[in-house]
Amino acid sequence: MAAEAARGSEEGFTSAGATRVMVAACRSAGLDDRDADLIRLGENALFRLASAPVIVRVARGEEWMPRAQVEVGVSRWLADEGFPAARLVEGLEQPFLIHGHPVTFWRLIVEGDRKATYGELGRVLRDLHALYVPDGLELPTFNPFHKQELRLDRAVVPQDDKVFLRKRWRELKEQYGELTFETAKGPVHGDAHVQNLMVDDQGQVILIDFEAFCFDHPEWDLMVTATEHHSLGWQTDEQYGDFVAAYGRDLYDWHGYNTLRRIQEFGMTTWLMQNVQEDEATAAEYQRRIAGLRNDDDPRDWCPW
Repeated sequence: MAAEAARGSEEGFTSAGATRVMVAACRSAGLDDRDADLIRLGENALFRLASAPVIVRVARGEEWMPRAQVEVGVSRWLADEGFPAARLVEGLEQPFLIHGHPVTFWRLIVEGDRKATYGELGRVLRDLHALYVPDGLELPTFNPFHKQELRLDRAVVPQDDKVFLRKRWRELKEQYGELTFETAKGPVHGDAHVQNLMVDDQGQVILIDFEAFCFDHPEWDLMVTATEHHSLGWQTDEQYGDFVAAYGRDLYDWHGYNTLRRIQEFGMTTWLMQNVQEDEATAAEYQRRIAGLRNDDDPRDWCPW
């Protein structure tokens, strides 16, 4: 296994390398990988199997194994609660570790003919934050910096960008250390944007992607949509108003909004930075985003990704 892990690390996390991991994982799980389709390469690689209603999720490296274990535990807890959320494929001991990459298998959600709304996102988060985490489910606190450090270590970007990003990373850590929260801690999704909701063919709104799930302050879930609206202009006033009305709070009114906004934008930039070698469009969007970070007061012309 050590040799396999080293080989996977040397290859890097490309679509071709992730595909090789997916094939090996399917064979370990007794599933047919033929004609599997890569549907997304982001923080993870997501594949849809042609042979079964299954999504295969391949993480970037062995250091993400604790996160994969959290995903598995959260999915099983939400299933017990009857909460509308992504479900694991049953009968498999998950997560797998293949060539140094954690791999999980999920039941395919057959999408309906519409996307989730921002009002639905607000309601899902309100309901999620009202749940009680059971004894025995160990959840981390929200750490907005560990993932960014790993990304910076592996980034294929100019050295000048790395120097700037590391300086900004240290500044944000200092600002975060001075931040005070008044809310109680509870279950937090950790990456709560509307794309992490799916509407199935029965009209049910389903929460997906538990990699960043944690036990912390609810502001971490509200900062995503607040930043997308107030800083990036990705929602109309009506859409954002529906979100605020459904959840019951606008984070923009909170004294810590600007700190969380800067943390969110930093994370959005380093997330995209991981895939600059994949195609010209990704590289161009990364350039727009890092230019925005360098000029903090300038209007953002970022595109959703």
